[in-house]
Amino acid sequence: MLLVLALIGTCMVIGDGVLTPAISVFSAVSGLELSMSKEQHRYVEVPAACAILIFLFALQHYGTHRVGFLFAPVVVTWLLCISAIGVYNIFHWNPEVYQAFSPYYMYKFLKKTRKRGWMSLGGILLCITGSEAMFADLGHFSQLSIKIAFTFIVYPSLILAYMGQAAYLSKHHILETDYRIGFYVSVPEKIRWPVLAIAILAAVVGSQAIITGTFSIIKQCSALGCFPRVKIVHTSSKIHGQIYIPEINWTLMLLCLAVTVGFRDTKRMGNAAGLAVITVMLVTTCLMSLVIVLCWHKSAFLAILFIFFFGSVEALYFSASLIKFLEGAWVPIALAFIFSAIMYVWHYGTIKKYEFDVQNKVSINWLLALGPTLGIVRVRGIGLIHTELVSGIPAIFSHFVTNLPAFHQVVVFLCIKSVPVPHVSPKERFLVGRVGPKEYRLYRCIARYGYRDVHKDDVEFERDLVCSIAEFIRSERPECGIGIPALENDEKMTVIGTSSSNFKGVRMCEDGEESSETVEDIFEDGNHIQDSSEIVCTSEIRDTKSPEKLKKRVRFVVPESPRIDRDAEEELEELMEAREAGMAFILGHSYVRAKKGSSLMKRIVINLGYDFLRRNSRGPTYALSIPHASTLEVGMIYLV
Repeated sequence: MLLVLALIGTCMVIGDGVLTPAISVFSAVSGLELSMSKEQHRYVEVPAACAILIFLFALQHYGTHRVGFLFAPVVVTWLLCISAIGVYNIFHWNPEVYQAFSPYYMYKFLKKTRKRGWMSLGGILLCITGSEAMFADLGHFSQLSIKIAFTFIVYPSLILAYMGQAAYLSKHHILETDYRIGFYVSVPEKIRWPVLAIAILAAVVGSQAIITGTFSIIKQCSALGCFPRVKIVHTSSKIHGQIYIPEINWTLMLLCLAVTVGFRDTKRMGNAAGLAVITVMLVTTCLMSLVIVLCWHKSAFLAILFIFFFGSVEALYFSASLIKFLEGAWVPIALAFIFSAIMYVWHYGTIKKYEFDVQNKVSINWLLALGPTLGIVRVRGIGLIHTELVSGIPAIFSHFVTNLPAFHQVVVFLCIKSVPVPHVSPKERFLVGRVGPKEYRLYRCIARYGYRDVHKDDVEFERDLVCSIAEFIRSERPECGIGIPALENDEKMTVIGTSSSNFKGVRMCEDGEESSETVEDIFEDGNHIQDSSEIVCTSEIRDTKSPEKLKKRVRFVVPESPRIDRDAEEELEELMEAREAGMAFILGHSYVRAKKGSSLMKRIVINLGYDFLRRNSRGPTYALSIPHASTLEVGMIYLV
């Protein structure tokens, strides 16, 4: 129930991302109606609004930081403009309008109008739209700056603007034409064109905030497994909140254009936007009561008072908006239903897939029972298995060796993680650990990247990965406690940097490359030893003559201090030979299916809905940089 409530609120925010740009731009452009007839302005407003919306969404991929310097002057100019117009209207038309602050007039209005007054509350919601998207500004400003700006600049400006419009309308009950009811009728005629230009710019800036908010909330949903994987582009190297999602951007644009062309008037757009806004606020109030109890550890009585005070007011507005279902309010409900279905199906399928992974994760005892050879033929080379698990052995590995009893002599379980920081230092790029005893030659490597880090090409990444494992072998000490705490079954992880950042670590030379360091070869009795098994601890471990010609010669340059033991030397030799034989990338490809005996609804959700979303969503980012010639995809059916 809690998940459904959160999804409804989230989907209403996405719906608000569709409706707010449409109504903001269309309302700003509606000022053209005062300079032309009713028949003419209908043919000008819609194309002009659509052109501005297309321009707005086309600019999103550049990022707000490129044009952000214009936002503050535009918003400040707009606030000063409406404040000045409001003050002018107050003193020019009705200085007594300040009395409207008294709640008595609100009570008198509702008592006199009764049902009609209650129904009119849905239109008042447009006065507070935008406040529900204020969280989007956290990607650009601090909480304190937002509070100060809203309290001392935004709120007073809005109050003066609304008081000015009320003063004007109190003296103009009957207007010449019914379609000229809006903000621009209260603007002095001499400054209407400059105000129109400023209003359009302010509408673009205001729309930008909710679009950014939509990107942000979808990114969070995707990270929590509640939204299909999409491409997320970080447009700023300094601020984490400035992102761009191409698929969502163009989807929002098409929906905005459809709403603008379909409605063609601010009344129905306002009804739709009002219901979306008040639903977001009502859901936020309900969830906030849980935060008060569970996170702030306050009394349940305080939470009940909170939800009763704010919830009763919001419920009144919500009911007033809901009765306008046929007059435009059906749009956010339809959008919320579609997006909720997508998010719930994806979340349900993801949870079932994760539960299958956890239940079928191979235990370390199963691995130990197989012995060093794992009960299969170990062929030369390095097998790189991509997995999302940071601990344990993925089921895809046991599935592979069970059906094809042969695997590489060196196995690396690779997990690539994105962390919420701009850059990860190359010195802290890898976490390397060992799975099982040394003779098993199984390693785990977690590669960490920031959201602004550029993923290296496959050749350079392979070098860094092999060097990090070699450095782990060289520096590993049984008695040493340095490293990351155990993840599972005393599996310790050690922080290892890239080869370019770790000048004192192991270096790798390939195909006749010479190390830049001066390396002294130490051989027994001054002669070259022909049998690699007889090599003593040397400062350079190299491959000896082989009866067959190798395609690639690899050697490790090991620092003279500290000295490595014989076991580590043999392990490095084996890693070197495996590197010469080549590296294979093993990717798991899962097919999720509902098991026999499942209900009809579950079969529809898993076999049709989740499968469709999985096939049409983006795959893992690391899969894009893997050479296809060295890739082996292992399919596995998940019966959930």
